Amino acid sequence: MKTLMLIGYGAMAQEVMTRLPTEIALRYIVARPHHHQAILERFKGAVTPIDSLDNIIEPPDLVLECAGHQAVQQYAPTILQRGWTLAIISTGALADATLEQTLTDLAKRHQGLLIPLTGAVAGLDGLRAAKEANITQVTYQSRKSPASWHNSAAERYIDLSNVSEATVFFSGSAREAALNFPANANVAATVALYGIGMDATRVKLVVDPNTTKNSHRIDVTGDFGHFCIELNGNPLPSNPKTSMLAALSAVEVCRRVAGHQAI
Repeated sequence: MKTLMLIGYGAMAQEVMTRLPTEIALRYIVARPHHHQAILERFKGAVTPIDSLDNIIEPPDLVLECAGHQAVQQYAPTILQRGWTLAIISTGALADATLEQTLTDLAKRHQGLLIPLTGAVAGLDGLRAAKEANITQVTYQSRKSPASWHNSAAERYIDLSNVSEATVFFSGSAREAALNFPANANVAATVALYGIGMDATRVKLVVDPNTTKNSHRIDVTGDFGHFCIELNGNPLPSNPKTSMLAALSAVEVCRRVAGHQAI
C-alpha cells in the first residue's frame, strides 16, 4: 500500500479524493485550520489534517499538490529538500524563474522528484519528443466561458458581462499568462515546460459566451513537421475554472505510483 499526502481541500482535491485508487492510502491533507475538524470527522481519524510539514514522521510515497501557486511556493522547497516525490497541478508557479531554479536545484541535491502534471491537455509526449530536434514555434490557446474567467485578471482586460462573441483578450508569453492568470493558465505553463520554455511559448486567452467547455489548442511546428491538438474538456461542476481532465491527471499519477509504474 502506497501512501499519499494531499495539499489542498478545494474542488480539485475533492474530485481526486473520490477517485483515488484503492491501492493508495491517504494519510495527510495539508489544509487550512478551519477544515481540520471536518477532515477528522470525514475520515474518522484515519487521515491527519496538517498545516505544517514539521511533524511528519513517516514520509509519504507521493505528495500531490492541488491548491494553487501559493501552496507550491510554501511547501515545495521543504518537500524536495526531504527527497520526497512531489506532483504539482499548479505548474504556473514555475513561471517564477527563481522558484523554478530553486526547486530544480533542491530536487537534484536531495534526490527528490518534481513532476509537473499534464493537467487539462494531452499530446505532451509528442511535444517533448519534438524538442529533441528543433521546434520553431509553439502556440497555445485557451478558450473558456465568461463564468470560467470571472474573479480573475481577465476582468481587467475585458468586460465579461458584455461579451457577445469569442474574443481574444490576452496575447503574450506563457510566463506572462501564468503569472497574470494563476487560476486559469496553468496549462500554458505546462505546455512551456514540456516544450520550448516560458518565454518562447506564445499564448492566447479567449472568452467565448457560446461555449460551456474548457477548450485547449496546441500548435507545434519544427523539424519533425507540424501537429495540432485540440481538446474540449468539461469543467468541474464545482469550479468552472478547472477542467475535469486536470483532476483526472492527478488521479492517474496516483495510480502509477500505486502500480509501481515509471513516473
